[in-house]
Amino acid sequence: MEQKLKKKRKGANVSLVFTNRMYVFLIPALAFFLVLWVYPVLQLFYYSVTDFNGINYDFDFVGMKNFIKIFENGTLVNSIKNTLTYAVVVVFLSNVVGLSIAMALNTRIRFKGIFRTCAYFPALFSAIVVGFIWSYVYMPSAGMIASLLNAMGLDGSTFNPLGNFRIALFAIAIVEVWKGFGTTMIIYLAGLQTVDESLLEAGRIDGCNEWQLTRLVKLPLISSTITINVILNVIAGLKAFDYAFIMTNGGPGKSTRTLMFQIYQIAFTDQKMGRASAFSVVAFFVIILITVFMLFFMNKREVEL
Repeated sequence: MEQKLKKKRKGANVSLVFTNRMYVFLIPALAFFLVLWVYPVLQLFYYSVTDFNGINYDFDFVGMKNFIKIFENGTLVNSIKNTLTYAVVVVFLSNVVGLSIAMALNTRIRFKGIFRTCAYFPALFSAIVVGFIWSYVYMPSAGMIASLLNAMGLDGSTFNPLGNFRIALFAIAIVEVWKGFGTTMIIYLAGLQTVDESLLEAGRIDGCNEWQLTRLVKLPLISSTITINVILNVIAGLKAFDYAFIMTNGGPGKSTRTLMFQIYQIAFTDQKMGRASAFSVVAFFVIILITVFMLFFMNKREVEL
């Protein structure tokens, strides 16, 4: 009996030592997290109440002056409006296009592998390459779309979406959708393949058509997949910078100046790092609020479904 107790104690001690040693492996990851995320965020909050210009470290404390300034000049409201519009377009189109193609490729058609590869192919390009390609696609007179219009007897020289302040933001949002819908499609395709075929057969026996099966069976069963795609597209929309910088440089006027682009403009063009930090702090809380709201809404929707 005593020997058994000693063996149990010894085993428990070994297990405890092994468990304690496991936490040692967290130290490198924790160090990177603290140095590369926590410290920069804290520094951002610190610089937001100074007049730091990004070069000279002889700066002064200005309190809430930077925050008051970005609210007074209207740049914050304009960039938030542009960012939310961009995000809504990206979320809606990416999910509609991605889900539609995923459903089409989930059927018994020939060459499915080739079609899946072609649909995912744009996601492999970098944002810089995609931005330059679509700049030529949108180019008036000599661009691809303008050339097609000329071939159809229309005036392609008047087609200039990037030069029209009313539609420039939507034009670059379409580029984001074109690049990212393949990833959305792959995630939806993975979700659709988990749907039990017997449930669909039961629905067909009950007289459901394909639209009713999609609405009443498939979509509720892939609700978690929808949540993942919506959140990923919301994040992509809220951090929009690449195409506004590459294709329009924030123009025409301020029509494509998103939150991230406006922060870049204030920090590196105007050399007002303190004000850019204040802008970043506001953007930080705006993005957190939107993300939390979306998570709450989508999770609640999953429960209802």
